[in-house]
Amino acid sequence: MHPEVSGQIVVTMKQLNEFLIPFAGLKLGKHQFEYQINKAFFDSFDYDDFESATIKVSVVFEKKNTMLELNIKHNGTVYVPCDLTNEMFDLPIKGKGRLLVQFGEAYNDDNDELLILPHGEHQINISQFIYEMIVLSIPLRRVHPGVKDGTLNTESLQKLNELRVEEVQEEKNKAAENIDPRWDKLKQLLTDK
Repeated sequence: MHPEVSGQIVVTMKQLNEFLIPFAGLKLGKHQFEYQINKAFFDSFDYDDFESATIKVSVVFEKKNTMLELNIKHNGTVYVPCDLTNEMFDLPIKGKGRLLVQFGEAYNDDNDELLILPHGEHQINISQFIYEMIVLSIPLRRVHPGVKDGTLNTESLQKLNELRVEEVQEEKNKAAENIDPRWDKLKQLLTDK
């Protein structure tokens, strides 16, 4: 195996181990965990929809007698291309999620908000849940704020505006040509009063 590749795998696994919470040694009650998420975190999941990320994740982990409850919040930015102009910009994202963990016969993660761990398990890896929560909070349509407020001036945006004006004018001309003459007669009845 090539040394660089094996080094990359070690770094990835080491980074994901940061999200391993050994709950067996924790007292009953609430515990706070903070994480800083960057592009390397998403690379470990082979997700490359953006250039960089700066996201703060806060986890309130509550250990109860028969279950665990996790309330997870994230807030930050991802550096993405605009869907209209392809200009790169920092897209603010935020979100929150809740995960209940119960114990049963076998591992089961079929439900988005309920995880069943086998009896005797002593730790939980929350990296997958954090990953899914962040990815789902990224809007499907990403528009540069300069497009929304009119301050962005790019060649591609100018071209889009030119095409939009032409389409509107063509639609008005077609609408004027396709007027049924019977409507004109009906309009005359209203104006002849």
